[in-house]
Amino acid sequence: MHRRTLLAAAFAGAVVTPALASGTARAAVPGPSVTRTGTTTLDSQAIFFVSYDGLVNNNSFQKNGLLTYKGYQYAVWYTADRNAVVGRRALGASTWSTVKVGHTLRYDDSHNVISMGVSKADGRLHLNMDSHSDGFTYVKSAAGLLDDPGGLSWTASRFGAPQSTLDGLALTSQFTYPQFISTPEGKLQLSYRVAVSGNGRNALAEYDGTKWTNLGEWSSSTGTYSSEHGSSTARNMYLHGIDYDRSGRLHSFFTWREQNGAVMCNGGGITNHDTGYVYSDDRGRTWRNNAGTVVGVTGGSDKVSVNDAGLVVDPLNPDHSLMNQESQFTDSAGRPHAIISYVPGRFGQCTTNYVADRTANGRAFHVRKNASGSWQKTEIPVPLNSSQRTKLVLDKYDNAYAIFPFGRIAGASAASGYTDWKILFDGSGLNAFGEVVVDEMRVAQDGVLSFMYQETSSGTTPSALHVVDFRLPA
Repeated sequence: MHRRTLLAAAFAGAVVTPALASGTARAAVPGPSVTRTGTTTLDSQAIFFVSYDGLVNNNSFQKNGLLTYKGYQYAVWYTADRNAVVGRRALGASTWSTVKVGHTLRYDDSHNVISMGVSKADGRLHLNMDSHSDGFTYVKSAAGLLDDPGGLSWTASRFGAPQSTLDGLALTSQFTYPQFISTPEGKLQLSYRVAVSGNGRNALAEYDGTKWTNLGEWSSSTGTYSSEHGSSTARNMYLHGIDYDRSGRLHSFFTWREQNGAVMCNGGGITNHDTGYVYSDDRGRTWRNNAGTVVGVTGGSDKVSVNDAGLVVDPLNPDHSLMNQESQFTDSAGRPHAIISYVPGRFGQCTTNYVADRTANGRAFHVRKNASGSWQKTEIPVPLNSSQRTKLVLDKYDNAYAIFPFGRIAGASAASGYTDWKILFDGSGLNAFGEVVVDEMRVAQDGVLSFMYQETSSGTTPSALHVVDFRLPA
């Protein structure tokens, strides 16, 4: 099910020349294009095992497994002997310097990813790793390490000892999906799930440069959801992302997963339904629906619930194998965009095996809020050929790029209203297993699309882990 399917020869090649806008009054705004500029190897023998249809070193919800800050790029992964490693390189360098941070992967579970965050207030690198509905491991660097990468040596002594708390702050005994986000003021927030799939809540913690504070939970697992097949009274909200835009608004797309399979037409499907959206203008303390109505308070009694009005921006019942935790990005005007994927109704109204059906007939869709405030959805005409997730980024001109499983890249121009999606790079020569991890920070900082991918292997035979770079329109 993971065999890579090459696209038509007409799509081959790394470069697509953008169409130029007409008119002579000003310079043409370029459309989407990618130019492959190089590939580096992080590890020729990284750990490899397939779990939940994915890899522990390359999972879509791994925010961030790869990031850029002050002229250096950082990556995290597990080696063949299960050691957690963090590497860095100066941008443009062909080799990486690596250090082990004193932790070894406990289980062959692809959820147990390593995520990184930067606290700009004190120049530290933070790692949270190895958790799936249980305890986590936390490591942070010495203060200032990221502020002076050229002057400070890259050694294990620059990192503190692994901890089972956030500097003494215990969050939950059932912790999953760490995602770090930097606030506009330079604080660092940690998004995570409390409890388990089908019955969990989203929560936030915050680091101000001196200490961690638990802000609390903000989504609810209670309420009744009913489909034409049955009802469910417990669920969890799966985030497609959680990101600040340039003006400081915090955006999050999501889908609900129901605990009770009775809501589905067939037990072989997946209970995910509907694409929702919320935002916060006070650093995640209160949450509003698309109309601006408060629908949840972090740490309060009123949390975002499946029964709240105005959350759903793209309705879909649980019979189409809608994927959770896909991808989102905001454009230069602060408007939210997302990638979602499922099996469209033209292929049937009841999926019976979500992996097989998504691989055979799954399609990705670009969902966005337009300038008038309305929501638009466009199908991207690229078969998934995989059950896995697609990533989304936007360049400085707001052109959109979807990075599909196997490292394929499609693009659409802002000028067209994102109606001209086409393949820009077909993944040739990568031999990528499936999902990739995108360096979201580098896209904004220097106009380079950089992603980490692992080569296909079999069983538990280790394989090479790489970072590939593509130049976007300047």
